[in-house]
Amino acid sequence: MTDNWFKTTLLMAAILALFAVIGGMIGGKSGMILALLFGGAMNVFAWWNSDQMVLRMYNAQEVDAQSAPEFYGMVAELAQRAGLPMPRVYVIHEEQPNAFATGRNPEHAAVAATSGIMRMLDYRELRGVMAHELAHVQHRDTLISTLSATMAGAISALANFAMFFGGRDENGQPVGWLPRLAIALLAPLAASLIQMAISRAREFEADRGGAEISGDPLALASALQKIEYYAQGIVMPTAEAHPETAQMMIINPLSGGGGMGDLFRTHPQTADRIERLQAMARGVY
Repeated sequence: MTDNWFKTTLLMAAILALFAVIGGMIGGKSGMILALLFGGAMNVFAWWNSDQMVLRMYNAQEVDAQSAPEFYGMVAELAQRAGLPMPRVYVIHEEQPNAFATGRNPEHAAVAATSGIMRMLDYRELRGVMAHELAHVQHRDTLISTLSATMAGAISALANFAMFFGGRDENGQPVGWLPRLAIALLAPLAASLIQMAISRAREFEADRGGAEISGDPLALASALQKIEYYAQGIVMPTAEAHPETAQMMIINPLSGGGGMGDLFRTHPQTADRIERLQAMARGVY
């Protein structure tokens, strides 16, 4: 766990460094400071509003003990086992089997599952999935994923600004078209790769944490196997329209996701995740 947090911290620092580099190329030291302030302001906004933005995006419907007694009761039991405040619980009416957690901290968290995953998995498997999502809340991964996605988007915006409007270096000289083109092409790619690496590291940790919360690593392993098989054959239109949310899901919801190699994956290979969970069940994780 410590190793994953260290890796995440380094990756977040790399994104901040990209901000500074792009800002410096646009406007020297002043541009660097302005870029960092811009990124900070975007992160504060995202931190405060991310949960409601994502839930509205997916048209998620909140449920309670009366409208969804079994599902709500499952989340309540797992939250108690994890020592977490009771999160808000939502259902998304889409066929693709998936789930996610969001919120700026455990006190303002929400978990959501699609109607597809609730129909496809049995009680034990769904419990394993929701324990995984509560592990994200427990580890504050909802904050980390929001910040990394926001900063990656901000870097892309800055790179496009540099490409079309140019800038001046610290000596006041105009930046040439070749450096601007390099920034426009490479900076968003680098930011995306860093964001995906952060997501993969946090998924492994949430699998481990979720297995500990549920006390049943094999239930999550079985659920992942089923979800992987069905998710790629059922399009999730909202996720396709908003690919920046793909890292939040328990399995990448995008059609053809992960086909360009491990560097471009938002999630680890499902087979690797299952192998770790099976090892955990044997007590050799």
